[in-house]
Amino acid sequence: MKKDNYGNQSISSLKGADRVRLRPSVIFGSDGIEGCQHSVFEILSNAIDEAKEGYGNVIDVTLCKDHSIIIQDYGRGMPLDYNEKEGRYNWDLIFCELYAGGKYNNNEGQNYEFSLGLNGLGACATQYSSEFMDVEVHVDGYAYELHFEKGENIGGLRKQKANYKTTGTRIHWKPDKDVFADIHISSEYFHNVLKRQAIVNQGITFNFDDQIREEKSTYVYPDGILGYVKEVADGKQFTEMVLVKQETRGQDSPDRPEYRVKFEIAFTFCNEATLLEYYHNSSYLEYGGAPDKAIKNAFVYSIDQYLKNENLYNKDEKKITFVDIQDSLILITNSFSTITSYENQTKKAITNKFIQEAMQDFLKDYLAIYFIENKDEATRIAKQVLVNKRSREKAERTRINVRKQLGGTIDITNRIKKFVDCRTKDVTKRELYIVEGDSALGSCKLGRNAEFQGIMAVRGKILNCLKSDYDKIFKSDIIIDLLKVLGCGVEITSKHNKELHTFELDNLRWQKVVICTDADVDGFQIRTLILAMLYALVPTLIKEGKVFIAETPLYEINTKDKTYFAYSDYEKVQILDKIKSKYTIQRSKGLGENDPEMMWETTMNPESRRLIQVMPEDAERTQEVFERLLGDNLAARKAFIAEVGHEYLDQLDMS
Repeated sequence: MKKDNYGNQSISSLKGADRVRLRPSVIFGSDGIEGCQHSVFEILSNAIDEAKEGYGNVIDVTLCKDHSIIIQDYGRGMPLDYNEKEGRYNWDLIFCELYAGGKYNNNEGQNYEFSLGLNGLGACATQYSSEFMDVEVHVDGYAYELHFEKGENIGGLRKQKANYKTTGTRIHWKPDKDVFADIHISSEYFHNVLKRQAIVNQGITFNFDDQIREEKSTYVYPDGILGYVKEVADGKQFTEMVLVKQETRGQDSPDRPEYRVKFEIAFTFCNEATLLEYYHNSSYLEYGGAPDKAIKNAFVYSIDQYLKNENLYNKDEKKITFVDIQDSLILITNSFSTITSYENQTKKAITNKFIQEAMQDFLKDYLAIYFIENKDEATRIAKQVLVNKRSREKAERTRINVRKQLGGTIDITNRIKKFVDCRTKDVTKRELYIVEGDSALGSCKLGRNAEFQGIMAVRGKILNCLKSDYDKIFKSDIIIDLLKVLGCGVEITSKHNKELHTFELDNLRWQKVVICTDADVDGFQIRTLILAMLYALVPTLIKEGKVFIAETPLYEINTKDKTYFAYSDYEKVQILDKIKSKYTIQRSKGLGENDPEMMWETTMNPESRRLIQVMPEDAERTQEVFERLLGDNLAARKAFIAEVGHEYLDQLDMS
């Protein structure tokens, strides 16, 4: 029997640096790269809080080649000397004591009224989790220096008289790989967080020196969140830019203290871009919390009321949701409070009930007046929200239908007309030939290698997918059958139809998808429409080099001993120049009239066929050509035909 050693002496507590070094996820939310990033933000937060108080408007951040970090502010300088009230040095409290700091009384109108760092954990926890940390402070005519290694101070506080132009604090440290699984914070993280902080800290300049990439960047937004809304909209908004501000006081419940709240909300409506971001005390709220609930409730209530009052709903139509509004909304909130309830130390959501109520009530009142005073704006917003709603509902109906149609496997109980499978299940060998018509299906079926070549016939000219909406596209039996045969689902980029996206390249059932049509005008048009379908619904197949065009011969040249095939007029001349005996020449018949041996030799035999890989090197140019020739811009197509149409008169079918 296993001996039980559990007793009074089994209970122990972590002390000193071990409180963080052995359990970093408790403080930073993770012991991986996210936790390491959050340790950086803790030091950055202190610099931001100082600048927000009006002491210094520049913060310098350096990512060193060894992945250590330097953050320097030009504020008052961190107080490090002896604290008679606590009976200890402030440096010991700040860097070696959890829950020690100068921001606990911020609701009493003292320092750091609206602060990012409230818990007194950041500087100490980051120091404890560092391989080394060097602190240099300029204040009161002195230069103070501290050095730490793996959570332990080395050499105490060094203090000497010094001359300098500005006061401030400089902290240089390296996250410890013994604490975090990954300490290689990417440059993108710094760009992202510094830009966000510049947006919500109007007028503060953030300089980033990336010594790994040898690049320098600066972020500053003189107009704050309104400037960022303008940047995102890029002049494509369909309503004016709005910036509203409010200050108030309140409490989360009768037994909780009263606190101050101020917030600003910037928004506009746009169909080209959408954005929804929340910040509190400069911290980006990834999960939102109270502001998120306030914004959603206020906008849904206000726009729903307007739609009802203006009788814009159809009879028995369902109420709008926030998704319908968000599809055309660019909005940022930037709030501050003297008491903040975060979900946890990582500060990704706040839970203050009063903040939610204050923002929600204010926005409801504002929007009610805004809609009355700006009738044209209100009408545009209401109509677009209804368009979004109806598109979403239509897309949902289509999505359910498409999933049913594309779901399941192709077997004897779920056959697809005009499709003949091959025998092998090895996807790396399987080839799908897409051909036109039943006659081509017959000749290709007889001429193929049934081991690895499957055939799918399309009946006539398929739908132009670049001029049709998804609802119409997915009512086409031909397109649904083609997608089922491909097996990889569909790619959807439209913001109103994203739920239709089911694409998985790994589910593609073929190594090659070969378009094989007659070498005439009708064949070329069918080929183009098939390509347009693939481009619109599964463009990754083209990008990955899975799509091919089978060249079919234009001429059949027969001599006594041999038959030649010419794929162009130039080749015909070359062949005729070489033939010394009598010959007959005829224009090649359609695929359906070719005998199986000819089909195999000219079109399907890997040793002798000619395949053109569809691999657009310039995606933008490809899109431009497709849109011009097959898209909705009729005026551009007419102009193009007028410009170059005369070059193709000999190919017109005038019969």
